[in-house]
Parts: sequence; structure tokens; C-alpha cells
Amino acid sequence: MKLLSATPSPYARKVRIALIEKGIPFELMTEMPWNPGTAAPKFNPLGKIPVLVLDDGRVVHDSKVIVEYLEMLGQPPQLLPADPSLHLAHKQIEATADGVCDAVVLIVLERSRAPALQSSDWIGRQLRKVEAGTRALEDELGGRQWFVGSALGLADIAVGCMLG
Repeated sequence: MKLLSATPSPYARKVRIALIEKGIPFELMTEMPWNPGTAAPKFNPLGKIPVLVLDDGRVVHDSKVIVEYLEMLGQPPQLLPADPSLHLAHKQIEATADGVCDAVVLIVLERSRAPALQSSDWIGRQLRKVEAGTRALEDELGGRQWFVGSALGLADIAVGCMLG
């Protein structure tokens, strides 16, 4: 397997951690999707990373889809429990963590525009998402070591990647 990844991407980091935790060998290919000539659009019509290129040439893109695929392979440890309510709990936490990451990316992109074109209202909305999301995750964790269950799972990985 080959993983197209960018070092600063929390989404790609989530996939790298899942692969490493499961002991699945992969070749890391660093791509900056915004650079001219990047290979990302060749594998993902949206030109985004991460992208997992399977040994048979098939392609899986989007971190959520890639991690689900890795779980389907049955390689331990299990990062998503089979129990529907526990599985849902992991996915809800992942969605919140990814949403915080999305808001941070939008802030960075907005701040990269010329100062006269930047919208402080837009940045403020994104900052409120970051604050609300991180507060909700902190409340969800409480004093526990793991978000769901008694071992490292997808929820923990997603939040760790969100935090950097």
C-alpha cells in the first residue's frame, strides 16, 4: 500500500496512525496537494489527501473512508467496535474533531488572503466552531483515559490528530 500524505494534514496523520497501530506496512508518499504538478488529483478527483493506493491499484480516499476500510481488513487492534452504539460514539467524536480541523483550515485559508479581502465575521464563526468543538470534546472525555471503551480507538486518534 502507498499513502499519499502531507505532513501538516491532521486527516492524513489519522490514517498514518491507524496503519501504524494495526501494523499494516505502507509506503509514505509526501504530497502537497496545493503544489502544481501534485499527484493527488490523479488519485482523488477532489485533489485532496490522504489517499491510500492499494497493492492492486485500487484507490481509497478521504480519511474517514480509509480508516473504515482498514477496519474491514480485520487486522488488530480494532479501532472501531462492532457494537453499533460504541461505533457511533467513536464516529461522532471523529466528526467533531474533523470539524474542528476543518474550521482551522478555513481560518488559515481566510488569513492567507489579502488583508482587505479577509472577513473577520467569517474568521469569528470558524473560531467559535473551534472553541465549541474543543469544549465539547473536553466535556465528553471528562476524567477518563479513553473517549470510548478501555483502549485506544479511532476517537482518541482523531482528537490527538486534531490537537496536533
